[in-house]
Amino acid sequence: MLPPAPELAGFHHLTAIAADAARNYRFYTEVLGLRLVKRTVNQDDVSAWHLFYADAVGSPGTDLTFFVWPLPSERRGNRSVARTGLAVASEADLAWWDEWLRGFGIATRRTREPGGRPGLRFEDPEGQRLLLTVEEGPSRAHPWVRSPVPAERQLRGLGPVVLALPEAEPSARFLVELLGFRFLGEGPDPDPETGEAWVWRFACGPGGSGAELQLRVQRGLPGARQGAGAVHHVAFRVADRGALAAWAERLGAAGVRHSGEVDRHWFRSLYFREPGGVLFELATDGPGFTVDEPVETLGERLVLPPFLEPYRARIEAGLPPLRPAATVTLR
Repeated sequence: MLPPAPELAGFHHLTAIAADAARNYRFYTEVLGLRLVKRTVNQDDVSAWHLFYADAVGSPGTDLTFFVWPLPSERRGNRSVARTGLAVASEADLAWWDEWLRGFGIATRRTREPGGRPGLRFEDPEGQRLLLTVEEGPSRAHPWVRSPVPAERQLRGLGPVVLALPEAEPSARFLVELLGFRFLGEGPDPDPETGEAWVWRFACGPGGSGAELQLRVQRGLPGARQGAGAVHHVAFRVADRGALAAWAERLGAAGVRHSGEVDRHWFRSLYFREPGGVLFELATDGPGFTVDEPVETLGERLVLPPFLEPYRARIEAGLPPLRPAATVTLR
């Protein structure tokens, strides 16, 4: 009998990879209208930016973050995150976003997603595959008053996350039997442009788009190779360090190798891989991004965790420019 652990409360954040810091900053703030809430570095590679985009206050579940490494584009394939969902309030918002994105020269496709939700698929300038889906009901996000996107149209947080796998069963068992996900259903991918595939849908915690993980099975694809446009890992919410410790005990008892608790300063984390090879993280809701700077000025300066502060001058000298010059283009 495995030791119990609290329910996962949906997505905490998703971390992807970019190669161009300035273009990444421009796209996610000027086009998607998100706020840069933390400007810091990869704690394991201080030559790389780690940029956190979110709602006005950096609420867990609204964070889309990037490691910036000068890498070639990813090789798409299995054993990876294939698409990242972001929620909007209505189909009218999808129509608004369709026009807004096309105004920047971004190609879009309207879709009917697995489970029946209407969607809008597109890619960022480096090939990050994104999806807008409708999530009705109260928003999980706080509007940002300085966003170029009107408050009523702003993104409401992360939506469904899609894993590309050569088979679903091992990952499905892992999600249900160990992580406590619920099976929602399965069926063909309704979008023929992505190739014939079968999709299994699961949800954790409160359910809804901000807690839905999809396993997309398309046999015969090569394994993915990470690079610009790839997703590095997916993080799920836990309440506090006590919950994190309970999960460490449960994973260990099941024979799952994990990192143990890691102090990321703004939250505590635990890392492990699901059977298909995708890196998962469990992250605490607190202490949050205002632990070291006021909410009014989040993301306006380089912030380092205390153990890196003595090396600030050297770190700053090694980082590429972030704010784009007028000549930086989105495509």
